[in-house]
Amino acid sequence: MPLIPGPLYRGLLRPILFSLDAETAHHLTLSMLSMMPPLSVAPDPPELRISLWGMKFSNPLGLAAGMDKDAIAIGAWQTIGFGFAELGTITPRPQPGNPKPRVFRLPEHHALINRLGFPSEGMEAVAPRIEKVRRDGGTRIHIALNFGPNKDTPVEQVAADYAALMTRLAPLADFVVINVSSPNTPGLRNWQSPERMREIFAAMEQVPTGARRPPILLKVAPDLDDATLDAICDSALALHLDGMVVCNTTLKREEVGVSSTEAGGLSGYPLRDLARNRIASVYRRTQGKLPIIGVGGIMNADDALGHIKAGASLVELYTGLIYEGPGLIASMKKSLANLLMREGFRSISEAVGSNVKG
Repeated sequence: MPLIPGPLYRGLLRPILFSLDAETAHHLTLSMLSMMPPLSVAPDPPELRISLWGMKFSNPLGLAAGMDKDAIAIGAWQTIGFGFAELGTITPRPQPGNPKPRVFRLPEHHALINRLGFPSEGMEAVAPRIEKVRRDGGTRIHIALNFGPNKDTPVEQVAADYAALMTRLAPLADFVVINVSSPNTPGLRNWQSPERMREIFAAMEQVPTGARRPPILLKVAPDLDDATLDAICDSALALHLDGMVVCNTTLKREEVGVSSTEAGGLSGYPLRDLARNRIASVYRRTQGKLPIIGVGGIMNADDALGHIKAGASLVELYTGLIYEGPGLIASMKKSLANLLMREGFRSISEAVGSNVKG
C-alpha cells in the first residue's frame, strides 16, 4: 500500500474507500496497515533532518493523532516514510465514543468532520502493543502518545486521568501530547485555561515515570481568541512545557469557507490558513522558545513548508492521507527538500519561523 502512487490511489482505491461509510473505510484501511511490517525505506534527504528534545528526526513529517488511536499499525507508519507518529487519543479506561455516524467527508473541500469523542480501547490495551514494538525493536521512528480523559470522568478527577496515563504509558513514549482541545468531549476545552493547565501538570509531575521523563507537549484548539492563546503560551513557558501542538480541529464553518450542518471538528484543507495563523501567534508569543508541531490543512509539501516558516519545527497530517493516499509522504519529502533548496534554506531548522522573525 505505501508504494501506491498518488494517481493510482486517487483513480482506483479512493473511489472504493469513498463508497463506504467514512469510519468503516478508516477501520478497513487501519486493519490492512496493521499487517504491514516496519520495512526500511530509502534514506531521507539530509536537509530534512532536525533534532529536538535530544532526539534526531530523519524528516519533520509526522502522523497526526486520530488515525491510529489504539496503536495497532505502528510499523506501517515507518514503512510509509513518516519521521514520527502520534498515536491516540488514548484514555485511561475503554470507552466507545459518541454514537455513529460520527465521521463525515467533505470531498469538495478536501476535508473531514468528526465527532468521535475519544473512542479508545484504553491504556491497558494499548500499552502491551507499544511494549512489544519496543521490545522487538520494531520501529525506528519516534512514537508520541496523545492523552485524554474519559468522557464520564468527574471534573474534579480529570487531572487524575492524565496522571494515570502518565504513570502507565509515559515510559513507553518518545514524547507525550496532552489533549485538552478536542471539541467532542464536553468541557474538555475549558482545561486550556492557565489555571486548569497548572492543575493537570501538577498532578502529572507527581507521577514516577522511571529514569526518563519524556518531553510533554500541550495541544491547543485553533478557535481560541488572541488573549486566551497568549495566556496559554505564557503558562506553557512558566510550566516549562517542552512544546505545543498547534492545532486541533475547528468548530468554525463559514469563517473557513465551509457550509455544513454536521456537528464536530473540521480538519483538512480549509483549516490550513487558520492553523498557520495560530502557529505564527504561538511562535511570536513564545519568542521561538517552545518547539511547535504544526497541524492542520497540510495536503502537500508547500503546505508543510508554510507551517514551518510560520514557526513549526515538525508538522503532522492525517486528512491529507485520506485524500491523497500513503504515497503522499514519499512525494512530500522529495518536494520539501527541493523547496528548501530553492528558497535558500540548508535545513529545516533554518526555515523554522523565517516568515515571522525580524
